Amino acid sequence: MPNYLPNFRLSNLPAAAAVLLLCVTGISAPRDARAQSARPIDPGTSVNARPIDAEPSSGQNADDALKSGFVQRQKALDQRTEENNYRYGVKQHDCYSKFFVNHCLDNARNEMRETRQQIRQQQLALDDEQRAEHARERDQQTAIKQAQYQAEAPQRAANEQASQKAFEDKQRQNALAAAQREADAPQRAASQKAYDQKQADYQKKLDEARARGVQDAQERDAKAQRYEQKQQEAAQHRAEVEARQKEAARKAQEKAQQQEQERQEQLKVQQQQQQQQGK
Repeated sequence: MPNYLPNFRLSNLPAAAAVLLLCVTGISAPRDARAQSARPIDPGTSVNARPIDAEPSSGQNADDALKSGFVQRQKALDQRTEENNYRYGVKQHDCYSKFFVNHCLDNARNEMRETRQQIRQQQLALDDEQRAEHARERDQQTAIKQAQYQAEAPQRAANEQASQKAFEDKQRQNALAAAQREADAPQRAASQKAYDQKQADYQKKLDEARARGVQDAQERDAKAQRYEQKQQEAAQHRAEVEARQKEAARKAQEKAQQQEQERQEQLKVQQQQQQQQGK
């Protein structure tokens, strides 16, 4: 149910107060909100035709101008829808100040629906034109691609012919190479045999060198062991000789001491004998 308002007209209020009152009651006003009372809408006004300012400029092609015209026409339809809703809200509000309220509301509703139907028909016509324009652009792009494809047909044929010729030349080269390999097979077999023999001889010499190296290493180890043993024997011999020399020296010293002692004793005996003779 519509909101109840006191019995007064919007025309008795300032413009700002009227807009505020409509907002409070849930009725949306158009963006410009320049009228306080219902502004008549010309039912003969159509947005199907291209707007006057939609003529293509010097820097704008026909397609861009057409798309710009679609945008402006859509804006005009949206503006008419807003104005129709606003006009219906104003009339609906004014009906509550009249004696035949329901009759007034029915008339306002019918007028609003008639205008809405006109706007819808124009919207459908605009949508049809836009779909037709999209289809035309799609067909035009397809035609351009087809024309480009046909224009490039000679170049593609030339490229395919060149590719086929290159493929055939490659096949002939492969066939010649295969024939040459078959012709060179005996020589390659002989060369392979000589190579294998050479590799076998090399491996044999390598194995012999390794065996000699192992034998030489063993001989060097044996010589080192013998040298070490001789060194130990020589050191032991030197030690024994030194020990014998020390022992001989000690015995010689003891013998010399003993002889000296005997000589001293003999001297003492002689001195005693001489003393006895002197008495």
